[in-house]
Amino acid sequence: MLNHWIRSLSARLWVTTVVVLAASLTALASLVIYVFDHYPEQTLGRREQTENVDRVIGGIRFSDAGIPRSVDLSEREAWLYQIVPTELKYRVLDGQGHVLLASTGAEKDGPWLTGDLSGEVSKIAHVNVDGRRFSIATRRVLRGQSEFYVQTATSARFIEVLVSSKVKPIPATVRVVFFVAVVIFGWALLFTIRRMLKPLRDASDAAAQITPRHLKTRLSTLGVPSEIKPLINAFNEALERLENGFLVQQQFLAAAAHEFQTPLTLIRGQIELQPEIRERDLLFREIDLMSRQVRQLLHLAEASEAQNFDFGEVDIVDVAQDVVAYLARKADGKQVTLRVDERGAAPSIWADKSALFILLKNIVENAINASPAHGIVLLTVDGISIEICDEGPGIQKDHLPFLFRRFWRAPDARHDGAGLGLAICKEIASVHDWRLTVNSLSIGTRFTVWL
Repeated sequence: MLNHWIRSLSARLWVTTVVVLAASLTALASLVIYVFDHYPEQTLGRREQTENVDRVIGGIRFSDAGIPRSVDLSEREAWLYQIVPTELKYRVLDGQGHVLLASTGAEKDGPWLTGDLSGEVSKIAHVNVDGRRFSIATRRVLRGQSEFYVQTATSARFIEVLVSSKVKPIPATVRVVFFVAVVIFGWALLFTIRRMLKPLRDASDAAAQITPRHLKTRLSTLGVPSEIKPLINAFNEALERLENGFLVQQQFLAAAAHEFQTPLTLIRGQIELQPEIRERDLLFREIDLMSRQVRQLLHLAEASEAQNFDFGEVDIVDVAQDVVAYLARKADGKQVTLRVDERGAAPSIWADKSALFILLKNIVENAINASPAHGIVLLTVDGISIEICDEGPGIQKDHLPFLFRRFWRAPDARHDGAGLGLAICKEIASVHDWRLTVNSLSIGTRFTVWL
């Protein structure tokens, strides 16, 4: 599970993005804290002084003659000028620099700045007032044809205390914001990635459903990102080539099997007409074996194409009895008893009768070959399955995964065959959506067709 998560594209993308975000936020927060800590006056102090001037300008009330008559500030701002009149002051001056309005105590000071006030507009000057260092901010105010100036004076000590009170909570605030931002972004990114990769997951699920019986299926490119579309198109083209190759293979298999039948029949007939041929029984045995393999190839070609099946209502017990009757001679020759055990009412299923016959015949024939003399091969039929049990030596566990492979034969196989019988059974079961399982018992083997 952990290895799957580590190799996951979604996980890698999520981790990479969150790490980059965390690193970026950390670098940005460190830079902001550094600037505020080392250049407080140039950042928060300058901004505070500029805002103070703007508040004073916004509070000026003019007379009908256009002369400033009062400064109306908010309760908090007025209280601030009253509580620390020695640290925070303001003045309203006329064009010649005469004080018209001032905060408490500010009217007694001499000129804060010397020279032409127009040259100090929008600047912050640092001067000594009564032996203490102040920062003076100056702004021009126009009222009709008249010109006025507004100045605020903030002591260096007040700026230091003010900036310190604002900078001190910043690291804790940054940590909280950092954590909340990473968590929210992480969840949002997870949802986004899952949504972005959904077309790829859908394509993967569709590809997993493609089997040799569903080679006509193609992956949809609807909603697929443009970067992935070439991959989907290439996969669909590969499926088309695979389908064509599979059809050619099946056609060749069926054609070859048909072509072999007639020559084998003619060869057998020719041998029967020439009694002088030596070892005729051996030749007949080989011809019969080849004919059996040709029939199996035909069955395999037919079972690999769903359109070759003719479905209808089928009585399972009738088919099982037909199989027993068909293989009775072979069973008698091996001194094996065939028996059908019907449990409950005879079930009827929707299936291809001929295909079911071939499936059961192949398994029962293998069971006869594996059974010892005087052994029993039992077919048990109920409403959900068909079981075929023999009393042979059983199948080695390491051979079980290979039983249904085409042309696979156990190294210790004691009877002739091409290794196609169980492969045909598997194909027939797949077309009917049945499960075919095999278990090696303490005595013998049990094949089960789950209907």
